[in-house]
Amino acid sequence: MAGTIESITIYMESLFKTWKTGRKLYLNFFENYTLDQLNEVPDGFNNNLIWNIGHIIVAQQSLIYNLSNLDGYLPERLVELYKPGTKPSGQITQEACDELKELLTALIDRTISDFDAGKFTTFTERTTRTGFHLATLEDALHFNNYHEGLHLGYMMSIRKLV
Repeated sequence: MAGTIESITIYMESLFKTWKTGRKLYLNFFENYTLDQLNEVPDGFNNNLIWNIGHIIVAQQSLIYNLSNLDGYLPERLVELYKPGTKPSGQITQEACDELKELLTALIDRTISDFDAGKFTTFTERTTRTGFHLATLEDALHFNNYHEGLHLGYMMSIRKLV
């Protein structure tokens, strides 16, 4: 991305602000729904509220860290549960739910800190299954925000049925 340091800083702050705002909306599900409701898969759906939350956490780490040739901050067990192509395999516990709630916000702070520390120095281009070509970290951040918005929409449909 070309521009002055100030314009790049404003641009990145805007991307991160959008991400933080979306994640606050996700946090509301923990406050407004029981563990049973978070785990319920309504008729006509392949997943539930908590799976969507786990999925966006895993997807962010993959899009931002893996494509930047960096290790993310998730245990492999979470990646296996929530990566693309998975669906809920059973009821998650309150402990697992609390872990996802913590990661939902902690990983934002860690990503911003890593960005500010200059850790993102390379990027492996990729085209997503939906046809978005990600050529830069900034592309991945934009796509991540889009992806999280999409899943928030799914969750808004699911919430009416649980």
